[in-house]
Amino acid sequence: MQNDIKYLCGMTMKNICFAPKTLAAIFFAALLFYILLFSADARGKIAGTESDAGCPVIALKNNDFFPTLLKAIDEAREEIFISMFSFRAGVHKRSYPDRVLAHLGRAAQRGVMVKVILEDTGKKSDELTLQNRRTKKLLEDQGIFVYVDSPKKTTHTKLVVIDQRLVILGSHNLTQSALKYNNEISLLVENHELAREIREYMLSIIKEAK
Repeated sequence: MQNDIKYLCGMTMKNICFAPKTLAAIFFAALLFYILLFSADARGKIAGTESDAGCPVIALKNNDFFPTLLKAIDEAREEIFISMFSFRAGVHKRSYPDRVLAHLGRAAQRGVMVKVILEDTGKKSDELTLQNRRTKKLLEDQGIFVYVDSPKKTTHTKLVVIDQRLVILGSHNLTQSALKYNNEISLLVENHELAREIREYMLSIIKEAK
């Protein structure tokens, strides 16, 4: 196909000008056809890699993340696993993190198993630890299982796995600044195999948790 394009492109304008108008039209139509065909074929090979893998991926830029997360929580049927470095709830009931907490609570009330892993530095006066512990109590009041990681290792993850099918991962913490104001990006991936692998990873963190 590429050789055909080179051949057509290699024809001089002199050849075209002296050809009848019909021949010139055919030439340009054929050239356009080959270019479009080649481009479509290339796009198909790229797209086909994702499609064959059955792994659609959506980029969640900045505040695209928040409504997508709430929708995913609301549509969960069996379980929600979250591992989050920073979850700052308890500020105001209309704050974004508090709204996430409320949606998680409603999910737990309708029978969805919700497990949340939070970072704990091991330092009682550390601001992050105090914040996450406040959130831990609020989550537990909603019937949610909460685990703090081992102080021997920092858990810097921002992970959500829903129904062993849907994965959300990236840079968004569950803080007002990350969910509403910051430049952040995460990915929404629907893939059973990936979801199960990340779920197992999160279970390993829970196993090490104190």
